[in-house]
Amino acid sequence: MGVLPGLLRGGLRRTQHRRGAVHAAARLSAAVLALSLAAPPAAGSPQLREWAPALQPAGSGRLTWFGFSAYDARLWVEPGFRHGRFAQHVLALELTYARAFSARQIAERSIEEMRRAGPLAPGDAARWQDELRRLLPDVQAGDRILGLHRPGRGALFLVNGRPAGEIAEPGFSARFFGIWLDPATSAPALREALLADTPP
Repeated sequence: MGVLPGLLRGGLRRTQHRRGAVHAAARLSAAVLALSLAAPPAAGSPQLREWAPALQPAGSGRLTWFGFSAYDARLWVEPGFRHGRFAQHVLALELTYARAFSARQIAERSIEEMRRAGPLAPGDAARWQDELRRLLPDVQAGDRILGLHRPGRGALFLVNGRPAGEIAEPGFSARFFGIWLDPATSAPALREALLADTPP
């Protein structure tokens, strides 16, 4: 599910004005992320309602970088969810992309962001990156990828409402959804928007 400002920085290098943005990015903190609220979360796909019928809409937000929209994010959580223990709860996160990214970009950036919460074993990082590239497609504007976190079991993925597969490793799932929900995220304003209506 791809991810955060680094992906956009990679894309920005391909235009004449992008180099300046990349250099500026090194001097800026996460506060330069321009965040605007997206539309309220929908009820979710039929598959999501079937797999996790108790999930309820939580928060939503849009990630932009120097005026370039990356995606809208929407979060669903189970009753009793507490964001300080997010990895212990069933939850779903959907990204609706505003621009194109390759599966390789999504997978590589996901692993980079997962490392923000702590080191990954080399074998895990390589295996998880390969699994993400296998499951997730290249995306275009308007495409949707939804991940369902199942504590102790792993993660299921939907692409444009259709099942794409799963990574049945609890360690992967907790770290993957931590890209957005862990306090170490590189997009704290987006995390705040996603968790705005949930208790600590």
